[in-house]
Amino acid sequence: MHTDTSPTVLITGGAGFIGSHLATELLQHGYQVRILDNLMPQVHGSERRLPDHLDRRAEVVVGDIRDPHQIKEALDGVDAVVHLAAVVGDRSSMYQIEKYMSVNTAGTAVLLEALLDHPVERLIVASSSAVYGEGLYCSYNGTVYPKIRRSPEETARGGWEPRSPDGEVIYPLPTPETKEVSPLSVYALSKYDQEEMCRLIGESYGIPTTILRLFSVYGPHQGYANPYSGVLTEYASRLLQGFPIRLFEDGYQQRDFVSVYDAARAFRLALESPGAAGGTFNIASGRPCTFRTVADLLATMAGRQELAPEILGVSRIGDIRHCFADISRAREVLGYEPEVPLEAGLLDLLTWVEAGIAERRKVPAAIRAPGSSRLRV
Repeated sequence: MHTDTSPTVLITGGAGFIGSHLATELLQHGYQVRILDNLMPQVHGSERRLPDHLDRRAEVVVGDIRDPHQIKEALDGVDAVVHLAAVVGDRSSMYQIEKYMSVNTAGTAVLLEALLDHPVERLIVASSSAVYGEGLYCSYNGTVYPKIRRSPEETARGGWEPRSPDGEVIYPLPTPETKEVSPLSVYALSKYDQEEMCRLIGESYGIPTTILRLFSVYGPHQGYANPYSGVLTEYASRLLQGFPIRLFEDGYQQRDFVSVYDAARAFRLALESPGAAGGTFNIASGRPCTFRTVADLLATMAGRQELAPEILGVSRIGDIRHCFADISRAREVLGYEPEVPLEAGLLDLLTWVEAGIAERRKVPAAIRAPGSSRLRV
């Protein structure tokens, strides 16, 4: 959709981690950017300040995704919408149910109602790999299992690996977009709600809609406070302060870690790719990696090899064992190709975390800005 007329893109939640990187990506490619963000105190401090790294060329509307008047104001003159506004986190969603469903599900409904009066050329929705639950599995003889859940009784005994309904050992496969969804948390359910509402309204009212299922996005400016979105930031912080990384279960869970720079580029490609409308795409690195591997890489890069990971040997409600992406559809349709290798991305993250720690040590604790002392040890 990119043309010489410099289309305007509204990014809901655009002052957050991924949104701020996306704003820079779009501005660098000639788009005009407007951001709608409520600057929630948990992320932006009690003063609800814009982050220093946010590109000041972006227009910012401070407002809530659930406020129809603020949504209509933000949509004025907009050509496309990237919907990132959401509360994230699997485990906290299991006891903050109303909050997650209000922001993620009801907030999306408010946005869609506003779009009925202000149709756009493209709606891009940020979903999550959490909608899959466990990834795709197969048995030794080739039987595929698209919907597997671990038994709480088995994990309580240390049986971390999922098994087939017959108790057979099964093995993880790259997860395609065609895999049956199986939300295992309120957060995952709310993200699937977003997908289905946007897909339904998009098809019904002629709003070209694209769903991007993001896997484990990491990179500079990722918050410490949320263990769902900031796990690698927390790992780096602990190592640099002389504490070991803590790993749940045995640390051999496999994930797909993707740089925020690759994720931001994927959103831009979804805006520009004619074939993206109506599609759902995994956005990831396509490379499985265990938490132990990440912990060892970070320790080596930080010069903290003596800090062996602390293996906790316990699981958490809502945790999955393995999920990594098949990204062939994004490659074929969007022209997406991950460009940041894990090693380079982790070094970039470490450098940013180290700079933040050094800066905080210069400032007496009594005069630190709100939200500036979030390093978790």
